[in-house]
This record gives sequence, C-alpha cells and structure tokens, in this order.
Amino acid sequence: MISGAEIMVKCLEEEGVSIVFGYPGAVICPFFDKLYDTDIQAVLVRQEQNAAHAASGYARAASKVGVCVATSGPGALNMITGIATAYMDSIPMIAITGQVKSDLLGRDVFQEADITGACESFVKHSYLVKDPADLPRIFKEAFHIAATGRPGPVLIDVPVDVQQGEIEEFVYPEKVNIIGYKPSVQGHPMQIKRAMEALSQAKKPVICVGGGVLTSGSKPRLREFAKLTRIPVVSTMMGIGVMPSDDPLYVGMIGSHGIRAANKTIHESDLVILCGARVGDRAVASPDQVVQHANVIHIDIDPAEIGKNMKTTIPIVGDLKNVLNQMLKDVAYTAPQEWLDSIAQWKQELAKPPVQFDGYVEPQSFLETLSAQLRPKAILIADVGQNQIWCANSYKMSDGRFFTSGGMGTMGYSVPAAVGAKLARPTRDVVAVCGDGAFQMSLNELATIAQNHLNVKIIVMRNTVLGMVHELQDFHYNSRYAVTELDDMPDFQQIAAAYGIESAFASSNEEAEAYSRKMLKSTKPFVLICSVHPNTPSK
Repeated sequence: MISGAEIMVKCLEEEGVSIVFGYPGAVICPFFDKLYDTDIQAVLVRQEQNAAHAASGYARAASKVGVCVATSGPGALNMITGIATAYMDSIPMIAITGQVKSDLLGRDVFQEADITGACESFVKHSYLVKDPADLPRIFKEAFHIAATGRPGPVLIDVPVDVQQGEIEEFVYPEKVNIIGYKPSVQGHPMQIKRAMEALSQAKKPVICVGGGVLTSGSKPRLREFAKLTRIPVVSTMMGIGVMPSDDPLYVGMIGSHGIRAANKTIHESDLVILCGARVGDRAVASPDQVVQHANVIHIDIDPAEIGKNMKTTIPIVGDLKNVLNQMLKDVAYTAPQEWLDSIAQWKQELAKPPVQFDGYVEPQSFLETLSAQLRPKAILIADVGQNQIWCANSYKMSDGRFFTSGGMGTMGYSVPAAVGAKLARPTRDVVAVCGDGAFQMSLNELATIAQNHLNVKIIVMRNTVLGMVHELQDFHYNSRYAVTELDDMPDFQQIAAAYGIESAFASSNEEAEAYSRKMLKSTKPFVLICSVHPNTPSK
C-alpha cells in the first residue's frame, strides 16, 4: 500500500523536481513528512508569498517548473499574490496546498479557505483532489499544463485525508491527454507568408520583444533574425536581455518609463513585429496611435494575447521558436540604412543625463558600473518601484538574465526570487536590487539566505521614501507626500548583522563602486545600502 502523501512525492521525483519552497502546517504535514526521506530539498521560507516568488526565480533561472507548497487557510491565501505574479509573467509553477478533511469542506472549519475558487483568475488550471488514486494523473497533467503553451501556475489542493489515504500501487502516466487543451505551436504557413510579404514592403520596421521570447527559448533565433534583416529591436520590460544592450540594433525599453528613442522608434515605424509581448498600457500607452500608420504582426502562442492591447494586422498563433525558424528560411529583407541612421540619431539626441545630488549615490550611473563588474551570465533581479526603472534602463545586459515582476508589479519580489535563482544557478552572480520600501516587505528572507548559506547579493536603494509614488505625488498631487515617507529607519546594517550577514553603506558612487567590488569578491551573502536622494527621478 502507498499513501497519497507518498504518491505526491513520487510524482515530483518522476518530474525531476529537486527542490521545493514552502512553509508547513497541520494539513500539509503528511506531504512534508514523506518528503523528509527523499533527496528533494525542501527550503523553508519565512512567509508563504515568498515561497511562490522563490519558485518563480528558480523556474526562470533553471528553465524548469518551480514548485511551492503551503498549508490551508492563511498559508494558501498568503501564496495568492506570488501565484498571481507568476501568472502575469507567464512563469511555469506548481502550487501545492494542503486542505482540511474532505468531509469538512464548506463548513468553515479551522483554517479552511476555498483556495481553488480564490485563485481561479490567477492560474492556468486548478485541482481539488478527492481520491488519492487520482494524484498521479493530476500531477502529470499539472506539470504539462504549467510548462506548455503559454506557461503559468497550476494549483493542486490536496485535503489531508487524501494525503493520508492509501491505494495499492503507484503508476505514473507516460502520456497526457487533456480534452480541449491542445496548444497550437507551429504557426499557420499562410499567416507566416503574409507576414513576410508585409515585411518586404516595409520602410521602417521594428521588432518589439517581450518575455515570451525568453520563455520559449527563442533568444538565439530572434538575435539571428534581427542581425540578418538589420531590423531594429525594442523591448518591453519583460523582454530585456533578448538583445545585448550594446548591440547597435537594440534601441531600448519602450513604455512610460522607457527610453525616449525606443518610444519614438515604435511610433515612427510602418511595421511592428510583436514577438511574445502583449504590450500593455505601461509599454504602449496609446496603441491606436501606432496602428494608424503601421501594420502589426503579432506572434504569440496564446491566442488570447493577440490583439488584446494593440490591433493586429497579421496574427500568428504558435511557438515563437517554430515561427522564427520558418521566417528565417524565407527571409530576404534588409532594413533601409536611412531608417537605421534616424534611430541612431534619436539615441544620441534624446538621451538624458541622470540627475545627481552631492553626498548621495546616483543609481543609474552606479548600475551601469555594476554591469561591468558582474561575471558573464549574471542574474540581476529588480524589485518594483524606481529601482526597477533604474535597472531596466541602465543595467547593461549581454548573456545574463534580468528578472522582475513586470505584469503584476509586486513589491518584495526580488529577494525571495534571488533565493530561487541562486539555488537554480549556484555558480552565477545573483544580485537583487530593491528600494528600502520593497526590502522591508521581504527582509525576513535574510533568514532563508543565511540558513541555506546562499551567496546572494542585495543592493538596497535607500531614499527613505516610497520613491515611485513619491515622484507621482510631485507631478500630480502638488508634492503632498501622503503616506509615502519611510523616515530614516530601520538600520539595515544592524538587521543584516542580526542574521550574520555582512553589509556596507555607501553615500557616493565612488563608495558604492568600491563596496560592490568587495561584495562581489565575497563568497557569502552581502547587503549593500546605497543612500539615494529622495528627489532622484526614475528616469
């Protein structure tokens, strides 16, 4: 005989899972008890939301499905924000929650919450398991759904009696056959032909890349296509890293907080090729202005994303890698030199030097310096707020990765995501950059970093305010700083010391550069606090 909890663990082993992030509780104890006897590493986070963020960072760094676990009621509910964050950014994840006994469901018993109902709009699919015999099929389907099509989180809610129940034999399915779930991956040949015909007529084309390029593993193909055609490339925030920052064809990030030359490029173009990007309001505030003078080719594996925010001339549903392979076979196009010259001129003319204050770190210049100090394939994780914009526009990418919460904009993401990323890629530099507001939302994970001896580096941009909202209040609310002033506390160095983590405080770029060198040479975790003027703008 084999219990449901044992089956859950064996399912994870069958899927090649080597690490899970979680927080225990009474109704998930049967699972954790069986996990204890395996080689799967269980990482104890300090709050359930951070289990999901850590699983997200792991999934992005390892290119595998991340796994997070919580107990019922408040444990499961705490994880919702992390699940929603993964959903908005198309991160493959399995969220396992314990649940009260099946015969008590719906009776408002201790720590009961309808987590499948609560997560309905933030998951690709969810399961409430009623029979331990169903667990192998459900786990097989869940991992398949999470990783295929447009990736995303899948929730598995397992009542404690199902974990304790027994069946005679464990058999893991070899195949998945889900009625109604058949993602289109090839791309329609006629639509690709139409796209190539439209490209052949274009005078001012631009490629706009999003997170789907990275999720699909299409970065090499996209770079090859851009180089072959000499079409300039702009990116959404989630698409940062598709092109090297120093590539002459890369213009920069578009959007309300993007690079001026990149915004001008997409608004002056006559053909926009959207690749794995939904271009929400933060990326293109007025999509109607773009489509008035440009044809739009939108390539995405999720048909629901095509045309959602920008009217599409030629939709192509399919895996971006497959579509680009087809386009590379047929392409015989080179972008006009006049178009490239215009963009090069805009990049020079529209560049804006950063604002500097004496006695403070200027974050944009420092982040550019930090780029040169990091080893190849480093992972930089930006939190949400002004620090996110400084990183997106100033950190110079080559072959590394840039992680952030782009869709949901979840403060407190960077530190737990760095935990997951470092466990996935222990030999790479992993640096989390956050503001002092965001850091206070997740600094409890310093305990996780210390307990697991993780060489994670954390840079705190300490401006003593909630910078992004503070800046918004300057522009729109007559500088009435309602509930955005953090004051000169806490002492982050003392907090780091309490966890046995080394730290440093910098009040100039020279100090920040020197301390960052020391930080990166260290084989232990490190917190670098950079004093930033409260009025430093996001761009």
